[in-house]
Amino acid sequence: MEIYLDANATTPVLAQAAQAALQAMADDFGNPSSVHSTGLKARALMDAARERAQGLLQTGGGQLLFVSGATEGIQTAVLSALHALRERRDSADHKAELLLYGATEHKAVPEALKHWNQILGLHLQIVAIPVDREGHHDLDFLQREAPRAGLVCTMAANNETGVISDLAGIEASLLRSGSRAFWMVDGVQALGKIPLQLAKTRIDYAPFSGHKLYAPKGIGMLYVREGAPFTPLMAGGGQEGSRRSGTENMSGIAALGAVLAALEDGISFRDHATLQAFRARLARALEEAFPGLVYNAPLAQTLPTTLNFAVPGLSSRLLQDLFDAAELRISGGSACSAAKAQPSFVLQAMGLPDWQAAGAVRLSIGPAVDEAFIIEACARIRACGESLRNNCLSPQDNQPTPGEGITRFALDGACCYLLADAASQRCVLIDPLPEQLPRLIQTLQCQAYPLVAVLSTQGSGLHAEARQALAEELGEALFPPAEIDALGWPVRMSELQLGAKRLRRVLPPGGRQQALVLSEAGREALLFGEPGAECAELAGLCAPALDAGAQFARRLNPAAAPQPLSEQLLPGAQLQAFVQAHPDAVLVDVREPYEQFLSHTPPLWGATLQAVPLSRLLNALPAWLARPEQPLLFFCRSGNRSRQAAAALASLGHAQAWSLSGGLALLPAFAPEDPALLV
Repeated sequence: MEIYLDANATTPVLAQAAQAALQAMADDFGNPSSVHSTGLKARALMDAARERAQGLLQTGGGQLLFVSGATEGIQTAVLSALHALRERRDSADHKAELLLYGATEHKAVPEALKHWNQILGLHLQIVAIPVDREGHHDLDFLQREAPRAGLVCTMAANNETGVISDLAGIEASLLRSGSRAFWMVDGVQALGKIPLQLAKTRIDYAPFSGHKLYAPKGIGMLYVREGAPFTPLMAGGGQEGSRRSGTENMSGIAALGAVLAALEDGISFRDHATLQAFRARLARALEEAFPGLVYNAPLAQTLPTTLNFAVPGLSSRLLQDLFDAAELRISGGSACSAAKAQPSFVLQAMGLPDWQAAGAVRLSIGPAVDEAFIIEACARIRACGESLRNNCLSPQDNQPTPGEGITRFALDGACCYLLADAASQRCVLIDPLPEQLPRLIQTLQCQAYPLVAVLSTQGSGLHAEARQALAEELGEALFPPAEIDALGWPVRMSELQLGAKRLRRVLPPGGRQQALVLSEAGREALLFGEPGAECAELAGLCAPALDAGAQFARRLNPAAAPQPLSEQLLPGAQLQAFVQAHPDAVLVDVREPYEQFLSHTPPLWGATLQAVPLSRLLNALPAWLARPEQPLLFFCRSGNRSRQAAAALASLGHAQAWSLSGGLALLPAFAPEDPALLV
């Protein structure tokens, strides 16, 4: 069972809302513009939903329109304000110079400003209102610049951090400045979480989205203050008083009305104090699981449903994979941009350190969660911490982790390799970068093997910098500078012994680079770095120092290698048929050990399972390539890493390398009582 902790992105549809939507589609399906009885019933349903929303938001004489969601509401509000600004300019009534928006606004706002500013030919300067380290708007800046502004856009609460804006302070700044600017407030995250009394404010426009509060996607609202200018985004049949044409989304409106009714009944949703208590318990579980965790905004100044945090030494991607393995759904920031794997612009605008902006994750609950949900969420969060400790990734209290074989650490295509031998308890590090040091040091400390050498294949100054930092941090002598050359190789040694394995180097002319050859009796060689003519007689694989294409390895002797092939994708629905058709297939789990510790494996139907994390793929390649016709089906969480593994095998000539398309996330659900799953 999944525990959904990404409610700021979207929410499941409330049971009452789903029932109301179905009833609107099956029974109350009329067009509210029709004058017959069926249409009148639909009109009554729509009017009742609107009245509930008007009461909740205290809109007074303002208009409340049903729209498709917040983005449409924002577009309509910006168009309305900018069209009015153009009319003011043309009549010489008032000439605005600026369009102001909060630096932490959802991207929909500045993008709408840019779009309509250009389309309407206003060519106003678009300026971000700075925020402080707690995410609050700079009110002095606002008061100073507001007289030149035509439109000010802020939000009631931030979607990433949960920071609640000082709307009263913003309004006071606008009033003190004497600004004639229109004011739009994004109310999406505030709906159902903090009270709003719109008619008592200077707010001209406020968009809302239903799917952030248990209504379906595709329904939202736009508040327009009485007397505020309005320009329809869409013209047509004149629905919504000619303000928003197009037949109304009656199933969405019915569902939203049911959610608003649930807000009124005081049963379906938790109150503010209860939500704060729930969040405090989640925070305690996080702090126990991740020592050193930092919150990216003060909890006392944020929505009681939101936690945005970072953990030193752990990337946002790693944390998301970890939580997902425990079936805890979190995000790396705004759902609209989380897939882009970039630092949070919200946290950057707040002036937080780069590691926090890049490593941030957001945990958010909806106001309908209950006690059992929180108990289970806390238990799984603590299990995540245990997984990190057992796999040498926790900031504190890691368990000893013996190492064996080759582990690859990749950073933007640059590859570092750790060679560890359990028998001799020795290890060698190849091509480390300074940015990788925290993770490398943690790994070396957990396995507690002496570091024999830190080598560079490229002669990079960054590798030398990392070598020096490692020696200082680990307190190991390694080799004194006088006993190693510029590439880190011990000058008095022709090879390094790692148990049964030998590591030797091949120097091209000039000696500014080196290729490192790892060999063992009865096995083909594995070369690190770039092979030159000196390596022409070697047979085996090459592990590159730079691997932007995630190839992992290539043949040292391409002329004698099988023809490269393409990986094959297997839809999850065909997994059982694939296993039954290929009884000798091996299902290879390429997730990392910290994920495997927490997660289930797919139904196997008697197939062999092998766990080979993607970071350790090099260890298994020789054995797989020795049997190029054996079916190998790789799987991971989403299908991305498994596709890399399958592509690596196929490019080396393996004829039966498959990837489970969509990964475990898209694998069809199977009933636990199915006897086939007990094999």
